[in-house]
Amino acid sequence: MSLSADPRWGEALSHLGDYLGNHVRVSVAALALGLLISLPLALIARNRPVLRGALLGLASIVQTVPGLALLALFYPLLLALAALTAAWLGFSFSAFGFLPAVLALALYSMLPVLRNTITGLSGVDPAVLEAAQGVGMTPRQSLTMVELPLALPVMMAGIRTAAVWVIGTATLSTPIGQTSLGNYIFAGLQTQNWVFVLFGCIAAAVLALVVDQLLALIEHGLRNRSRLRTALGGLGIAALIAATLVPAIARPHARYVIGAKTFTEQYVLSALVAQRLQAAGLPSTTRAGLGSNVIFEALAAGDVDVIIDYSGTLWANQFHRTDAKQRTELLGELKETLARQNITVLGELGFENAYALVMPKQRANELGIHSISDLVSHAPAMSIAGDYEFFSRPEWARVQKTYGLAFRTQRQMQPDFMYAAVAAGEIDVIAGYTSDGLIAKYDLVVLDDDRHAIPPYDAIVLLSPKRRDDDKLEAALRPLLGKIDIADMREANLRASGNDASSSPDAVARWLWEKIGK
Repeated sequence: MSLSADPRWGEALSHLGDYLGNHVRVSVAALALGLLISLPLALIARNRPVLRGALLGLASIVQTVPGLALLALFYPLLLALAALTAAWLGFSFSAFGFLPAVLALALYSMLPVLRNTITGLSGVDPAVLEAAQGVGMTPRQSLTMVELPLALPVMMAGIRTAAVWVIGTATLSTPIGQTSLGNYIFAGLQTQNWVFVLFGCIAAAVLALVVDQLLALIEHGLRNRSRLRTALGGLGIAALIAATLVPAIARPHARYVIGAKTFTEQYVLSALVAQRLQAAGLPSTTRAGLGSNVIFEALAAGDVDVIIDYSGTLWANQFHRTDAKQRTELLGELKETLARQNITVLGELGFENAYALVMPKQRANELGIHSISDLVSHAPAMSIAGDYEFFSRPEWARVQKTYGLAFRTQRQMQPDFMYAAVAAGEIDVIAGYTSDGLIAKYDLVVLDDDRHAIPPYDAIVLLSPKRRDDDKLEAALRPLLGKIDIADMREANLRASGNDASSSPDAVARWLWEKIGK
């Protein structure tokens, strides 16, 4: 099938307006905020060496922080600030998505703007400044009428660099709930939809190049005193912003927000929830690719209305419980704990997606490894891989403590990649998921947790506090409860790991509903 005939390109194109529009809006807001902070600071510090060095040093340090980490840090900080303003001042604000992304990206934009502004102003010929002073100009007049016009081309070069950095880093804002072109990349990596990955990379690169060239046009116009070039560049930027604002204003407001985590199953289940809400006439949007802590905090704060989470994750990760419980007892206590936070447990979907240690079936049989206890004596000579958060979770600490388990090396990998890696012998053991169809695809085996270190992980539907009495929402989702068994979920996950149009989360969700809706 040719690229042009692949329907996944059409599906990717259908999301472009939403993803591109949100990407441009968050980038423009961040760059504008960065300029509002950086330019005055640069003007104040230009003749103060100590302050200038401190500002450039701090801005340089920000650049050493990985973009995803910087974005992720702002969400809990703003969430705590929102709680304080609500308690002390009687009002709150959303700490989810747009605001943390704008603040983090604004910090990222500061270094080139500060550096080029200070460099441009410092590079003005002293003789010109003396001439300005000689004709009676005040320091303010000299700055606005002489120094800034002469430094403006150098300053624009810094703004160009900042714009490209912001547009590139904005693709990493997806995990904190900000829709962007990164949605293509994160979803594509998780579901092995390489069309989405390629489309997202190309779209982000084209956007950065277009913005850079428009700003270059302004820069060249200022440098050569060409009003036409400056005006054309300015009009181009204005047109780009307007083109993304108009659809956002015209688009009907989505009443319900569905949250989803960073792995294939969550993309499928969030698509299934969205389809059920659409069938019930309830407008919705999805915020996918969220981390375990981010998604729960967003639900508790009302920034997300519906999520599907797992009992063991909530038990160990959110409530920091390490005691072992049977399934019924754990679910009962969990519901009581969530009820105290006004979070509604609508019910279980019917399957469990538990963490499990997984290895190739043939090698496990050769070594006589059928349980985690059997693995203990072999582990020091083996390597293990897990997803991006597994080794920092309390479940892993409990497994190590319960079994005295220690591996030679441990590596973090994108979930779908680690299944292929263990099947190929590049990794000996992985921390997989019991509902993943890739276990059967790669002829792997789940090792028995014979000492019950890992808690039950029943998939449950949770509603935010503001949706606890929403009868329409509950009616739309109740047909899903108890209907998805482990075999259906494994088949859905296996289908979603394909590389054609039928493997998209929407297509797999439709198949799953046809299977369970009968």
